[in-house]
Amino acid sequence: MAANNTQKILLNNSSTDSTNDLSMATESHENHIFIIEDDQGSKEFILDRPMYSIGRDRLCDIRLFSQFVSRRHATLVKLPRENDKDGFHYRIVDGDGKGKPSSNGIMINGRKMQAHDLKNEDEVVFGPQVRAIYYQLQRDTAPTGHTDATEYDITLINPGGIDDEDDI
Repeated sequence: MAANNTQKILLNNSSTDSTNDLSMATESHENHIFIIEDDQGSKEFILDRPMYSIGRDRLCDIRLFSQFVSRRHATLVKLPRENDKDGFHYRIVDGDGKGKPSSNGIMINGRKMQAHDLKNEDEVVFGPQVRAIYYQLQRDTAPTGHTDATEYDITLINPGGIDDEDDI
């Protein structure tokens, strides 16, 4: 029963049905970054896969180094964003994704939650001195290959103000 409830949290609490499209287009106008701070310092993860396991277990996709976190503490799931065919977001869910919650839970922006659709600069606390910040950054969408000629207008100046020898 718990596994069934977690499956609903992972996938079906979204306003769009994503059960058939977890792979989603990888070409997006965004970068999703998860920065972890734990007993070993700070690590940055660029998110692009459909799912990530987070925890102390060495087999986790995002490994946390602290005695205060569970072996399988949380799961990140990639879901499509409503009204944006190329856009997506990540949902974080407490536990291993199979229904077993972590021992201490997760706090998002100071509130204990079982699941949360992450937004730019959300803070996730896994335990004492173990936290993550989620960033959703827009890529520069300006067209490449077009150069304004005035950008490279260079006027050559004789250094020292001395005429060329040919002019003397």
